[in-house]
Amino acid sequence: MINSRTAPLVALLFLYGCAGPAIPHDPDLVDVTLQAPAEQVRNAVVQVLSDGGYDVSQEDEQHVTTGYRREIPRPWDWLLRWRFGTGRSRVDALVAADTGTSTRLRLQVLYESKDGLLTRWEDSPTPLPQNADNQLRLIRNALHLL
Repeated sequence: MINSRTAPLVALLFLYGCAGPAIPHDPDLVDVTLQAPAEQVRNAVVQVLSDGGYDVSQEDEQHVTTGYRREIPRPWDWLLRWRFGTGRSRVDALVAADTGTSTRLRLQVLYESKDGLLTRWEDSPTPLPQNADNQLRLIRNALHLL
């Protein structure tokens, strides 16, 4: 029987007993050459990421980075995310001119998730709307490339 002395121990075991090791996964990364000038590719990357809810910053001519994506724009949703957990993603992109008419794009999406107040953010597989392949598809669409 559980008494007042063993109740905290039982609660602690219950909270952490279901936790397991993180499941390893491959990084969400694409590295492609696009048949468009570097300036057009950089502008398309910035536009697609901005439209997707990311705050975009350019470190220099080649590096484009974002903060965490604004998942839910309502005023009290920070409390929902903090208390119950959710996922968050950010993007790092490298746009380098390959030739005058082609550009190398290296796009990495970093996704973390958590499922409650007492858990920490952990690397997780990226969901389809934010994954690198989908971001590349949107960038190609913005550039009118097949």
